[in-house]
Amino acid sequence: MIDVMDPVLLARAQFAFTMSFHIIFPAFSIGLASYLAVLEALWLYTGRDVYLNLFKYWLKIFAIAFGMGVVSGVVMSYQFGTNWSVFSDKAGPVVGPLMAYEVMSAFFLEAGFLGVMLFGMGRVGKGLHFTATLLVAAGTLLSAFWIISVNSWMQTPAGHAVNDVGQFVPVDWWAIVFNPSFPYRLVHMVIAAYLTTALVVGAVAAFHLLRDRARQESRVMFSMAMWMAAIVAPIQVVVGDQHGLNTLEHQPAKIMAMEGHYQSHPEGAPLVLFGLPDQDAATIRYALEIPKLGSLILKHSLDAPMVGLDTLERADWPYVPIVFWSFRVMVGLGLLMVVLGMASLYLRWRGALDASRWFQVFALAMGPAGFVAVLAGWVTTEVGRQPFTVYGLLRTSESVSPLAAPAVATSLIAFIIVYFAVFAAGVFYILRLMNVPPHPGEEGPREGDPIRAAGVTPAAAVAPDRAIPGGG
Repeated sequence: MIDVMDPVLLARAQFAFTMSFHIIFPAFSIGLASYLAVLEALWLYTGRDVYLNLFKYWLKIFAIAFGMGVVSGVVMSYQFGTNWSVFSDKAGPVVGPLMAYEVMSAFFLEAGFLGVMLFGMGRVGKGLHFTATLLVAAGTLLSAFWIISVNSWMQTPAGHAVNDVGQFVPVDWWAIVFNPSFPYRLVHMVIAAYLTTALVVGAVAAFHLLRDRARQESRVMFSMAMWMAAIVAPIQVVVGDQHGLNTLEHQPAKIMAMEGHYQSHPEGAPLVLFGLPDQDAATIRYALEIPKLGSLILKHSLDAPMVGLDTLERADWPYVPIVFWSFRVMVGLGLLMVVLGMASLYLRWRGALDASRWFQVFALAMGPAGFVAVLAGWVTTEVGRQPFTVYGLLRTSESVSPLAAPAVATSLIAFIIVYFAVFAAGVFYILRLMNVPPHPGEEGPREGDPIRAAGVTPAAAVAPDRAIPGGG
């Protein structure tokens, strides 16, 4: 029986709630910043106004998403101090400097050039403005680099020692930053951000194509989004497979939970497609499985033995039902993205990409899929790491602040109320901006002031985004 007033569970729920809201905005702004850089580059290279019109259109949306990412990210640091003070004390010598590097590099880069990007068109030269756009895009990627490094070290800790008071202290910063899971997780997350943006851009374009197929801007951004889906979605499948093999090596319990392997399989493990995990009985009920395919995928041999959770102490088990299903949501949506990309190639070859209404409806329905997949992937990563905050070394139950359950519950309720009120309004406004089609005659921003015309104050627009793709 789960104790809903357990302070550790409440602290985890609070972090999961606020992190779930936050992660969707960096996932969007990372990809959108790069998309804006591509649009401006194409405009400068070709001189075609269609790219400038699309740049101005998505710049307004980027400004809102960027600001919302900042606001939602502030709470992360707050919670480390209030709910996870023991973790902060023990892991601070490693985690603190990495976060500081993110501030000194990505933070300053974004803060220094975001204003030029948002308000400089028509006021500075084209080359300087494009440079600012490139540097903002680079800043979002650099921010992701450092934050993923922090989270990856918590997943696969390396390059540290433990001092006399139980703190993790750095020994080899190169090993800390480039820990065993970091390259796989960084590439996986950045591609996920690009796919998320491509699906949103494609959905907006499909929405406007369904209403008016003649609009050039809609056709161009739909074509660009589908190219991204067709190229990147299959790459993500390969990257995800390599990430899974790395996880099997360094976090085998997480793979056992993802695959539903409560029991060991000495003569080859099945691939469990669906089922109902029963944590108490340690079994998958009503399992639909393919014999030995799990061993083939994970160890490239049908008869390769696979150990299960029965080889571990129960206290070290992740909560399988959540990890099992979140992983399947992520994979299922990823396969749909591949289908979308391949279908777009077929229709492009037939010359019917702009004319196929069923495909445009499909693309429109896939608009939120990137956000859902990112959230599902984050849940898989973080719940699969349990019961540890620093994998294998520091338990979650030993990381929490000495707070009473009512105090944590009160702040959780307050966050829920405020978040749903504030961010619902922000998302509603973004959707209203997307509802207006991009075309040369739109009532949009003047060339010199693209943000103020959208009703966004400069203070909200220029705040730097603290992208936190991972979780604590």
